[in-house]
Amino acid sequence: MQCLSRLLLGLALPLVLAAPCQAADASLQQWVDGAQRSERNRLRDPARKPLETLAFFGLKDDQTVVEVWPSVGAWWFEILAPYLRDRGRYIAALHEGDHNPAAAQAEHEAIKARIAAQPGLYGKVVLAGSPGLADGVAPASVDLVLTFMNLHNWITDGNAEAVIREFHSVLKPGGVLGVVDHRARLDRPADEQLKAGYLREDAVIALIEKAGFRLEARSGIADNPRDTKDHAAGVWSLPPTLRLKEVDRARYLAIGESDKFTLRFVKLAPH
Repeated sequence: MQCLSRLLLGLALPLVLAAPCQAADASLQQWVDGAQRSERNRLRDPARKPLETLAFFGLKDDQTVVEVWPSVGAWWFEILAPYLRDRGRYIAALHEGDHNPAAAQAEHEAIKARIAAQPGLYGKVVLAGSPGLADGVAPASVDLVLTFMNLHNWITDGNAEAVIREFHSVLKPGGVLGVVDHRARLDRPADEQLKAGYLREDAVIALIEKAGFRLEARSGIADNPRDTKDHAAGVWSLPPTLRLKEVDRARYLAIGESDKFTLRFVKLAPH
């Protein structure tokens, strides 16, 4: 299976269709389809397209990969950890710091419970902290850092620059940072949209490139033009959160998950 990337051409961020990115291998397909995945997580596949997304980021089974803040549902964890078990190394950077300690504890417990329940699949998982990667992971030792729908939290907390510097520190020269997050509109104030969970894509690119990365490619894998981004409870109105419960539930289900940007950055070699 192939995925199509879109490349950045200039500051205005126009999109052009590019050549197919790395084809996903049969082993990755095996774990995307594998029985280790929960049915609840599988329901999200049409929106999140795990096979195409991970291939776009250049995932290979012999890499050292950090996933930052695996969720309570272990959505990407349950694919990445078994895929990397035999030839690679999977590091789960668990939620630390001041941002939502209750959620952090729930995430820690969920990941540790998954490891304890299925050591054959997950017994080689390495646990680290984030923020704190620079303390728990050796500098220049990681091939790929992945973060899914987390960047808006760090920007809200005011520590995004420090966190991104940690990613830069642990990545090898030429290593890849893969970022997926909720895309904001261009016609509404950025601060207002941040409170609703959405980020300006151009601002994200500038923030990450400032830390010593170069945007290598952009993808429309997680685009959703149905998302109007003006929901009563922000992005959390939409699936899978559905924070408003039965209020306008049918409408939010029809919209589906949020419109997201998918960005692949490469760590630049020092001058």
